Amino acid sequence: VYKRQVNKIVIKFLRIMQKKKYVGEFEIVDDRRGKKIVLELLGRLNKCAVYSPRFDIKLKDMDGMMSYILPSRHIGYLVLTTTYGIMDHEEAVKKKTGGKILGFFYCSLNECTHTHFLFPST
Repeated sequence: VYKRQVNKIVIKFLRIMQKKKYVGEFEIVDDRRGKKIVLELLGRLNKCAVYSPRFDIKLKDMDGMMSYILPSRHIGYLVLTTTYGIMDHEEAVKKKTGGKILGFFYCSLNECTHTHFLFPST
């Protein structure tokens, strides 16, 4: 897959997707007309989008915003820019910080092999 617009934020967004195993390796190619990113998709990615303008989100509002943006709180990730850098919503909750929403990505439950469900113990 080719992605045209290359900047630091796109690369950090892709590194988060790579860490969560949505994309594989990627490389930046310069073809004299502009830089491109060539990346390998791992499985099916249903939606990946950015938010403009970047909405502020507080830590206490994180669950509500996840329910609003993602199909389920347990499927997919929000990507935030915080004072600690660019990170997903799980890392932001661990660091107890809010930030601005950059975007999100997810795949559907029946197609996703790496969901992060929290099953209750029985």
